[in-house]
Amino acid sequence: MSGNRGALLANAPSPKTRRARRLILDGVEYALASAQPEKFLNRHVSVRGSVLRVDTRRFDLSRFENVFVVGAGKASGRMAEYLERLLKDRVTAGFVTVLKGTRQSFTVERIVMNEASHPIPDQDGVSGASRILDLAQRAGSSDLVVSLFSGGGSALMPLPKDGLTLADKREVARQLILGGATIHEINAVRKHLSRIKGGYLAKAAHPATVISLLLSDVVGNDLNVIASGPTAPDTSTYRDAITVLKKYSIWDPTPANVRLILEKGAAGEAEETPKPGDPCFEKTYNFIVGSNSEICKELRRFYRRKGVRSLILTSTFEGEARDVGYFLSSILNEITASHNPMAAPCSVICGGEATVTVRGKGLGGRSQEAMLAALTKLQEKDGVAAASFGTDGLDGPTDAAGAVIDGFSRARSAEKSLDLRSFLADNDSYHFFARMGDLILTGATGTNVNDVAILIAV
Repeated sequence: MSGNRGALLANAPSPKTRRARRLILDGVEYALASAQPEKFLNRHVSVRGSVLRVDTRRFDLSRFENVFVVGAGKASGRMAEYLERLLKDRVTAGFVTVLKGTRQSFTVERIVMNEASHPIPDQDGVSGASRILDLAQRAGSSDLVVSLFSGGGSALMPLPKDGLTLADKREVARQLILGGATIHEINAVRKHLSRIKGGYLAKAAHPATVISLLLSDVVGNDLNVIASGPTAPDTSTYRDAITVLKKYSIWDPTPANVRLILEKGAAGEAEETPKPGDPCFEKTYNFIVGSNSEICKELRRFYRRKGVRSLILTSTFEGEARDVGYFLSSILNEITASHNPMAAPCSVICGGEATVTVRGKGLGGRSQEAMLAALTKLQEKDGVAAASFGTDGLDGPTDAAGAVIDGFSRARSAEKSLDLRSFLADNDSYHFFARMGDLILTGATGTNVNDVAILIAV
């Protein structure tokens, strides 16, 4: 998992709590291994002879003159690697955008790997998105376009509409993220400022056949939200985008160019994103090949094999990270007080993605803030531990996947003169857990299927 596993175990002050922490870390490692793109794809995608099978649907590759591969996202590199091994010399050409600094990690011959910045889009992402759009437009009615998208695809594939600059889009995204907007809300805005998202990639590829393989980082697995839905019908509108910006009180400070485009669209003076029923989707097929729900189920099987009772509480949690944290700690408190919903040894698994409304000046992420909030409420009991982590290994704008806490963490923080509530008020969960030595450090994992929280009582 990470180089600091030993340190995370050493922070346990008793054998019982050490066992709880070990079960937590074993689960983190297993979840991340299970969430690797090639494992997802192996379960959903195969080729036999000339037939490409995705779940129950079959595509005869011999009927296509050319096969083009495009994509973007934190998992798109591994997805491209796997697909090229599967299709071999059937791939005519391909272009995929991956995280900056990771290109050399992938072995491909026919697919070009482009690096771009995340979470702040950069010019490399713009030029890459333009190349992806050009490749899709090359496809004719007898060609196949396979698109590979995962979480991070929106930031890695920015292509502003005419009249907008990359700086305009960056500023809007920054304000939405700091305001605590959900991914559905953020992407409703992104799609209406883009030339490639919100179904526009499918429109560019029409009349080719389009197959999209999607690793979902979106609660509910909405096709039109994952990577801002480049190949899915868009159900949001310009008016929805304006409503989002006004909801978070950022309409007035939004760049004038952005407001002008959205206002023209809402007035019917600009083309809407492709909607359900648009002819461009007649030969477009979207498949969810990996999700948070699958990982939660894998974790439940893992713990049961270890003789630990296990329950999936949800794979769709949302809301403010600190509220999620309060709820998670209440579950552990209930287990130790009443053995409800299960008696120890047990594990409770939760998945989803919270948001953080940034009010302070600190550093942190969703999972770290959830654990810091949980710690303010967790009762001081031996043999309980909890962790929350992003499956991409990068929780918010930090180098940590998440954090671990236990029944003695609050006492340890007091010994270190760390004021829990002050750090929480300043949204400074990262520096709190760095000083505690309780950050989960995995590095970028090459996948992204939301966040996972594990609660353990032994």
